[in-house]
Amino acid sequence: MMRREAPLSQRTLIITADDFGLHERVNEAVERAHLHGVLTAASLMVAAPAARDAVARARRLPDLRVGLHLVLADGAALLPREAIPALLDAHGRFGDNMVRDGVRFFFLPQVRKQLALEIRAQFEAFSKTGLALDHVNTHKHFHLHPTVLGMIIEIGRDYGMRAMRLPCESREPFWLKPWIGLVRDRLDREGIAHNDYVIGIADTGRMTEGVLLDRLARLPDGVGEIYCHPAVEGEGALTRGMRDYRHADELAALLSPRVQAAIEAAGATRGGFADVFHMTHERRVQSS
Repeated sequence: MMRREAPLSQRTLIITADDFGLHERVNEAVERAHLHGVLTAASLMVAAPAARDAVARARRLPDLRVGLHLVLADGAALLPREAIPALLDAHGRFGDNMVRDGVRFFFLPQVRKQLALEIRAQFEAFSKTGLALDHVNTHKHFHLHPTVLGMIIEIGRDYGMRAMRLPCESREPFWLKPWIGLVRDRLDREGIAHNDYVIGIADTGRMTEGVLLDRLARLPDGVGEIYCHPAVEGEGALTRGMRDYRHADELAALLSPRVQAAIEAAGATRGGFADVFHMTHERRVQSS
């Protein structure tokens, strides 16, 4: 859980849009949902096609908490293929066979060396934006892999990383729970803050108003992160893997007065990871 000596408000919510920078349709949705809805944070893909546009929007939104969405699977790399040939296909993209790549990350030193180069390059690119680093997570939650997690923690220290997403959802498979526990323990040992639970894994691409209202009606105590993939309407799927995503419905949910009212009824405080840190520090000072 978030490391704290004194309790925060019983319920704190971080409401995050992933894939910030993937497309201008995503960026527009993030801006609308933050200005006129309940969105508090966004996770930036620094190598994505619309990353520059995302950064420009974020600079206009000082209260939007922006983190790094590391892409190490099913997406574009930041470094050229000649720098990390063991990781990329002929088009300079990571593959989507995460089991195969996970085995290679674990057992092959040369692959690990190239992986560390790419992770550092993405941290460096985020640093150059001048945006405050609110949090770090990974595309498809690849940081559950111990090699990836260890590299992110080690490299992230050089860039002021203080918080990461813990992909811990109540409906996760029973066999995954011990592994999540190990990740939680590792983050706690390293002093990396994280959410107590997450909402969005089981309903990825379908975080509609109805789903959000249902989850908010049964909101646990503690620090929760709700993550989603909003985008404005447009032609075609954003990626092949998102053909069935209901991006516009997710945006509508973030703009919904009913969702806003449900958050208020739950007594939840909204913010980013940095805000939770600040509240934790204030409570610690008050209790000392």
